[in-house]
Amino acid sequence: MYSDTISAISTALGEGGIGIVRLSGPEAFTILKRIFRTPSGKRRNRFESHRLYYGQVVDPAKNVRDVLDEVMAVYLVPPRTYTREEMVELNCHGGMVPLERVLNLTLQQGARQAEPGEFTLRAFLNGRIDLAQAEAVVDVIRSKTGPGLEQALSQLAGNLSRRIAKVRQHLLSSLAWLEAMIDFPEDDVPPASIAPQLQQTLTELNELLATAEAGMIYRQGIRAAIVGLPNVGKSSLLNALLRADRAIVTPIAGTTRDVIEETVNIRGVPVVLVDTAGITTTENIVEQLGIERSRQALSSADLLLLVLDKSRPLLEGDLQLLKAVQTELTERPGKRACLVLNKDDISPSLLDQTQLNQLLPNVPIVEMSALSGQNLHTLEEQMFRLALGGQNLAGQSLLITNERHKRALERAREHLTAAITSSEALLPADFVSIDLRLAMEALGEITGESVHDSLLKEIFANFCIGK
Repeated sequence: MYSDTISAISTALGEGGIGIVRLSGPEAFTILKRIFRTPSGKRRNRFESHRLYYGQVVDPAKNVRDVLDEVMAVYLVPPRTYTREEMVELNCHGGMVPLERVLNLTLQQGARQAEPGEFTLRAFLNGRIDLAQAEAVVDVIRSKTGPGLEQALSQLAGNLSRRIAKVRQHLLSSLAWLEAMIDFPEDDVPPASIAPQLQQTLTELNELLATAEAGMIYRQGIRAAIVGLPNVGKSSLLNALLRADRAIVTPIAGTTRDVIEETVNIRGVPVVLVDTAGITTTENIVEQLGIERSRQALSSADLLLLVLDKSRPLLEGDLQLLKAVQTELTERPGKRACLVLNKDDISPSLLDQTQLNQLLPNVPIVEMSALSGQNLHTLEEQMFRLALGGQNLAGQSLLITNERHKRALERAREHLTAAITSSEALLPADFVSIDLRLAMEALGEITGESVHDSLLKEIFANFCIGK
């Protein structure tokens, strides 16, 4: 489909043992023969596909002893390649200088710099993968946890695509029956209602959409803000969850003056922990800035961990924070919270939990010690449940993890619901068929059967160059 040859560095920037320069296109093999030499300095004109060759990269316009890098080169014959085009991969030393020198040489020899995601775009356009699988490539690379990687690999293997294809086939069968009624009214087309079949297809769409919230959480994670008054143990809690001394902890109140962010894996869910400055009244300008950022973190977080000190009764500042959390939960129904009663190693407790339940009903309470780690696993389990909204995902091998896929499924459901309504109301078949076509088109956007160039550019712009 493409008539030119592209080249790019396909490994991450920085130092490493190996770095790869990748070429794809009709001139890839020609460029390889020009720049590759055997260890003795001779040209090699024959390469077996999918076999590594040790040698050197040299500039053919200069002395053959002017070696740019020692490499392992592989020539890949289509269609058994990533792009289904002729491909070459040069395994160089993993430093920016040798990689850039080899890349620039391939560009001088006729290749052009690949655009972001262009290798995967060519794989899609050449029919090796569909659009959902192409997007899964990025998800595999960016996976932050094991379950997130498993979902990405499942979609890369085509599991979502096959599920979507099954639903589209059901719609196509119904549409074919309707088209027969419209185009051949004189024939004896069976008058059976298609509403039950459409209703079954709607159930399948609803089952897929029901996994979207949890799926996107596994893929993108959530933000959890640790809030509370100064010296209640917020930084100690951050360190306990990270299993590392990330934040400075001292007996002096107000040690944390800025927002600290770190990512942790909570039962497979990526959680960005936000350790905030203690929210209180102060005349210190620096502390005021930190407190303002803490308030912003409280507002923007998906999960609020309000830390209270068990060794003392509720202070006025605690009551204000409890009200602030209550306001957040009321105004943002999707937001969740957990009360963390810290310093459980100090007894007896001076907090009135009945009062806490009255101030924040239905908000779980975890008693723990951030210093000793007592009941830390209980808190992590509660965070996991809150992150997934209490959903039971046992046995779910396929989740909707992409916002674009979710929106397409919602549009398909909307059109399918309209088709069912029209069918049950015994409206003319044209009304039903129009909505069925629109539902199929929406599903086709997921796998790429119906997609515009502008959408492709938007999707592949999020890829790194070289992938």
